[in-house]
Amino acid sequence: MVDEILIPTIETARLFARHGVKATIISTPLNTPFISEKIEKDRQLGADIGVRVIKFPSVEAGLPEGCENLNSITSPEMAINFKIAHILLQQPFEQLLQECHPDCIIADMVFPWATEVASKLGIPRLIFYGTSFFALTAFDCIRSYEPHRKVTSDLEPFTIPGLPDHVKLTRLQLPNFIREADKNEIAKLLDQSHEAELKSYGVIINSFHELEPAYTEHYRKVMGRKAWHIGPISLSNRYIEDKDQGANNTASMDGQECLRWLDSKKPKSVLYVCFGSVFRFSAAQLLEIARGLEASGQHFMWVQINNEDKEEWMPEEFEERMQGKGFIKRGPAPQIQILEHEAVGGFLTHCEWNSILESIAAGVPMATWPLYGEQFFNEKLVTDVLRIGVGVGAQEWSRWIDEKKFIVKKDDIANAVTQLMVSEEAEKIRSKAKVLGQMARRTVEDGGSSYSDLNSLLENLRLHRPSAKHQN
Repeated sequence: MVDEILIPTIETARLFARHGVKATIISTPLNTPFISEKIEKDRQLGADIGVRVIKFPSVEAGLPEGCENLNSITSPEMAINFKIAHILLQQPFEQLLQECHPDCIIADMVFPWATEVASKLGIPRLIFYGTSFFALTAFDCIRSYEPHRKVTSDLEPFTIPGLPDHVKLTRLQLPNFIREADKNEIAKLLDQSHEAELKSYGVIINSFHELEPAYTEHYRKVMGRKAWHIGPISLSNRYIEDKDQGANNTASMDGQECLRWLDSKKPKSVLYVCFGSVFRFSAAQLLEIARGLEASGQHFMWVQINNEDKEEWMPEEFEERMQGKGFIKRGPAPQIQILEHEAVGGFLTHCEWNSILESIAAGVPMATWPLYGEQFFNEKLVTDVLRIGVGVGAQEWSRWIDEKKFIVKKDDIANAVTQLMVSEEAEKIRSKAKVLGQMARRTVEDGGSSYSDLNSLLENLRLHRPSAKHQN
């Protein structure tokens, strides 16, 4: 199974290729088949896009053979070794660049050494951020002002200083590497990424100006970053497909099963539930989710990508009671098509940025349940700034099941779902989400802000090429 962070990387490469740029994705053996499958249609349609493979140093970094993506990481110790493996990629990456010498390198922020390599070879390096301007701005303000150091407990709220909006968090909702007084390996990596960002050619962000205008401007003008917004990337690619070849809404057999079930439901009556492919809930938390969904009385489609515990947690006769009202899909499902289905009226999500953008693009409001990463920042954007979502009351940032002390209870889940789907406030939230969905579609069309920003970036890169400079 490929982790959800790889998907926007592939979509970015496809977007560049569809704008007439030769795009090469550097991958590792385990991830290459998935990438090749994703780009095959683009290649058939004439896009100049391909894959180059370098060995992932799993064993050299102390990881099991074949451990090449985040889905394979199951402990904090493995996460540290995964970071070591990333560092060991520098030499083969540099060797590959010397062979093909591209006009630009786009690398995720977890590869800070890419800026050094690019500078050495005289190639502009762009940092790709698969998150929001809001999250980047909030993180920078916390990094600069350290407001979490001024509260007396982990659960005492503090206001994030320096933001255009009044946003509160607690210390417990911050990543461990921020809360801890002594810098760990992840904190050091972020320091290196920060330095690499300042030295890079600029950053590209999977967002759009109309979604978070105050934070786009803050990032560029107050923080002084050179940034281009090109999102929602998946929507940009679909727009190009629909314009050039016509809409393609086919789904796998499993996906068709989901869509057929939704076809039998009334408009805006179904809650879609999915927490991504990386995090694995404890049995106790899964039990609370099931009970909360049942107590809410709402129709739901619950996609369980990770299903390793053989469902010993499931309430007795739960599926029998939910027959016709709840649909449990085991394994991946066509999330974009599900969100765009007229029967879906809400999305219970872990606030991973891809999922949020896909929900916004579909005009679907959210019940927010952040878990780790920058997800608590993303939740605040959805609930406090955009006001297109309702929080379930998640209190604690943690990447690992056994580190979580707080379980979100059945009643909190049921109350959030009810508020999102059928309360007096629900229609107002849904109306705002619909407007943002319309904005998202306009921004990727010819003349839209993301469409124009991408063209501006490509023109800048063309002018940066040695041949272009010689001609001028």
